[in-house]
Amino acid sequence: MAHHPLPGSLESGCIHGHLSHDTSHYREGAAQLELGDGFFRPESRPSRDLSVLMAAWQLRQRGESPCRWLDLMAGCGIRSVRWGLEALPAIRTSSAVTLTVNDADAARQLLLQRNLAPLRSARLTLACHQEPAEVLLRRAYLDQHHFDLIDLDAFGCPNGLLQASLQALAFDGVLLLASTDGRSPTGHDRVAAVRKFAAAARTHPASWEVALRLQLAVLAREAWMLGRGLEPLACFSDGRTFRLAVRMRRRLADGEEQQLGLLARCARCGAQAVQPLLRLQGWPSCACEGTQGRWAVTGPLWLGPLQSPVVISELLELADALEHTLAKPGRRLLQRLQADPGLPVCCWSTAELARRLQLQGPPSLHDLVGVLQASGYQACASGVMAGQLRTDAPLDSLLQVCRHLGRKDR
Repeated sequence: MAHHPLPGSLESGCIHGHLSHDTSHYREGAAQLELGDGFFRPESRPSRDLSVLMAAWQLRQRGESPCRWLDLMAGCGIRSVRWGLEALPAIRTSSAVTLTVNDADAARQLLLQRNLAPLRSARLTLACHQEPAEVLLRRAYLDQHHFDLIDLDAFGCPNGLLQASLQALAFDGVLLLASTDGRSPTGHDRVAAVRKFAAAARTHPASWEVALRLQLAVLAREAWMLGRGLEPLACFSDGRTFRLAVRMRRRLADGEEQQLGLLARCARCGAQAVQPLLRLQGWPSCACEGTQGRWAVTGPLWLGPLQSPVVISELLELADALEHTLAKPGRRLLQRLQADPGLPVCCWSTAELARRLQLQGPPSLHDLVGVLQASGYQACASGVMAGQLRTDAPLDSLLQVCRHLGRKDR
């Protein structure tokens, strides 16, 4: 297979050593590797499972076309190892696959080389780098070396790397993005939200979802400035890390700019309202009497879908062929996301609704969804946060249904 590493790379021949059978090594999927003393969370396996499925899905989508993957901040290399040992063997293709593995920490290079050793026999071209992420991305762009899949798993807010990442991403490429910055996009550090997201961020019961939508808004603006479109494939959070899988389209979809807007909520009565920036005007009255209500506005944020149920369905189908890839928590996550595309935008905490009505406990989410759908409203359980209802029903109708179900539960 032809080898076209980026300039300055360490060839795959430099990778040596073997995996020990020491019981301190970590096993996940088809990978057994050393974790070293760097930061690692076993609880983040669902996101790594998703990345393997995304790599396999992309291979199947591209047919015989070459595939170029980048693990930008590889750490111990677990994602790269699993891509090579799980995604690649699962898809029958003669596609030439190039895997670029990068970590700027010189102290981790020997560990990374040992962990990558099993990939020497995989049918891929392997290139290792030890560079700051932005240096690698900028040089790749200048050399017109574009990647089809980029995993950017950074500490803190990744927004400083978004432009370089999107410029290095091929048309219809997939970006897997992680952020551990939870305070600014959830409204707990509003000054930082202005700096990092150029947005107002207010506290909200659906805080995880608001954080994801703020991150998508930044991505959309960066993509649009390059003339590309944004398609969210899967967006989720565990409350500590906010993760997005998005596909960058060659051009914007019709009306895509309508997906950028503002979300308002009245903390006193709980009412919510949404407006696209292109149709921005005065806010309607909330449910408070007289002038007692006050809207707290968040945004600009993404008002479009958060998931692609079609793609997630294909990932779940692929998981049947990847025997060791999708663990039970990851499967449950994908099934929740598959059932909730992320529209309508407004989410309501059932616990908050119960408190406002002084009910003994939250109404059944299943029953709420059923009654609202039977009444002609859109409604589903949120796949992003537990105990959250997604619906376009106005607040008064929602409270009326909750009150009725509360009486039935007595």
